[in-house]
Amino acid sequence: MNQIATIASVSPGAMTLFRDDMDAAGAFLAAEKSTATVRAYRSDFRIFAAYCDARGLAALPAHPDTVMAFLAAEATGGAKASTLGRRVAAIRYAHKAAGHEPPTNRETVKAVMRGIRRTIGAAPERKEAATAGRVADMVAAIPDTLAGKRDRALLVLGFAGAFRRSELVALTVADLIEAEGGFRVLIRKSKTDQEGQGQEIAIPNGGKLRPVEAVRAWLAAAGITEGPLFRPITRGGKVQPAALTDRSVASIVKAYAERAGLDPAAYAGHSLRAGFLTTAAEHGASVFKMMEVSRHKSVDTLRGYVRRADLFKDHAGAAFL
Repeated sequence: MNQIATIASVSPGAMTLFRDDMDAAGAFLAAEKSTATVRAYRSDFRIFAAYCDARGLAALPAHPDTVMAFLAAEATGGAKASTLGRRVAAIRYAHKAAGHEPPTNRETVKAVMRGIRRTIGAAPERKEAATAGRVADMVAAIPDTLAGKRDRALLVLGFAGAFRRSELVALTVADLIEAEGGFRVLIRKSKTDQEGQGQEIAIPNGGKLRPVEAVRAWLAAAGITEGPLFRPITRGGKVQPAALTDRSVASIVKAYAERAGLDPAAYAGHSLRAGFLTTAAEHGASVFKMMEVSRHKSVDTLRGYVRRADLFKDHAGAAFL
């Protein structure tokens, strides 16, 4: 007896239980990817579907030739190779979720992507690092208001913990543990800890940016004793119960970069993380100590920050150029 016939023959009560279990399975399936990844995949697949609709082509399941043509159109239209790589991942994921063989598995599709990378380049566009000096300039431009206290705490804590923006907005008051010398901060889930085993880092009191002091001042002013650490504030000055979105972090960084006289287009949420690592490398911090804060799994990733920080140190041509 096949699976469909077996399911159809069960009692209504058992069918209800089965549907409840399937609903739970669907929730776990959705939890496989982070919220940011799912949002990006949906956006990318909508772009692909719109391309297909305009040409009378099927988007799901899609023919490999359709994907090849889409990638070529996007590339000639100015899309970056990194963006197209994400579009391919979205198309692949949508097909797998629907039970179809992904057209992106076809060698011709892979060859088109390789050709695009060779033609337009695959180097990602890097945002500027918000180093300690730049963060200090940004903080100096923050007004002494309720929103200002929140933004100060967000910027200096985000920098001090080398947080990804998704990690920063996911923090709750319970994740901050008072300790001698500062906070121990529990990061319940991150890009490199998708299963939520949890990681803990230290945030020192500090003598310049003083992240712990800034966080305490924000919590006291906002009257927050539990729940999300960073929250929206209405125009009337009311603190909302929900957490800020990760997009809000990027907007706050850009806003204060501009106030500090920097180009806001060159900065984003990742600038705080990159800024901590760049500053640590400039001050000769051990790569392994940097990894304790940033939670990178690979030393190779951090070598890029160290190399950029040391680019002009002991230059081979320093004696004669």
